[in-house]
Amino acid sequence: MTIHRRDFVKHASAAALTAATAATLLADDKPDPKQLPIIDTHQHLWDLSKFRPPWLDGAPEVLAKSYVTKDFLAATKGLKVVKAVYMEVDVAPRQQVEEAKHVIALSKSSDHPTAGAVISGRPNSERFRDYITQFKDSPYIKGVRQVIHVPNAARGLCLETQFVKSIQLLGELGMSFDLCMRPTELSDGRKLAEQCPNTRFVVDHCGNADPKAFLKQTNEEISHKPDQWRRDMSSLAKQENVICKISGIVARTPKTKWSAEILAPIVNHCLDAFGSDRVVFGGDWPVCLLGCSYRRWVESLKEVIVERPTSEQKKLLHDNAEKFYRLA
Repeated sequence: MTIHRRDFVKHASAAALTAATAATLLADDKPDPKQLPIIDTHQHLWDLSKFRPPWLDGAPEVLAKSYVTKDFLAATKGLKVVKAVYMEVDVAPRQQVEEAKHVIALSKSSDHPTAGAVISGRPNSERFRDYITQFKDSPYIKGVRQVIHVPNAARGLCLETQFVKSIQLLGELGMSFDLCMRPTELSDGRKLAEQCPNTRFVVDHCGNADPKAFLKQTNEEISHKPDQWRRDMSSLAKQENVICKISGIVARTPKTKWSAEILAPIVNHCLDAFGSDRVVFGGDWPVCLLGCSYRRWVESLKEVIVERPTSEQKKLLHDNAEKFYRLA
């Protein structure tokens, strides 16, 4: 049978398309985890020649030194971390403006993976408006965080009138607020989100869940009950202006040997409660070193999510962060 050139091209193109489609489907079923790009939405850096966060004075030895971009690049080598969002390091209030200007400079430079920043702030201060509005035109300042699970932070701080007004202001400026709070106080975060519907929130560190709380037996102290945490995270997830950051949990892993399985109850509940479009990845480096290396954290997380569709893995590790923080 004679096949004309036009027919040959037609059949060949169809065969190529079929093969490509099959390859795509196969790749989607069994993705190579090493090929998925990562945007780290929780990158800490501190140069002790420029800043010395007060909390470092009592910090574990592994954290009591400078961590700068070259160290971050070494920690993430080979993991396809293509961009990072700097996360404030609770500098002294007098250094907050200096910290913000420093990370803006990093974000502008092509020598750094840092592409934006969540800066420190004190929303309960009447001076917060003057402080944050000076950065309203910077494309690199994405949001604000104040850690409110420190010992001297009173319960209900985030629900005080001035605090709420400041968080509402962030929404007007197009900035987000990170909820970093005790796992037993997540209901306060929900109430704050309800009062600030035009502000976007990020729940840090899976609501500060403790992996040890999900073990059948442990001799170590735990800070919350698993059922209470599940209920509160599910309640937070019902607020459409709240997303969840899958981060931080390895810093609380048991001092004994552990595997990725211990992280699964936390990660899976967060992914299921918030859905594939409202979760982002955070490395929490170098704080993650309290539990393991950056590489082990990434590899352990990928082990937990390996059975989920490739599209959902990509959203968690890269796509959602790119959209949420406007990094494209």
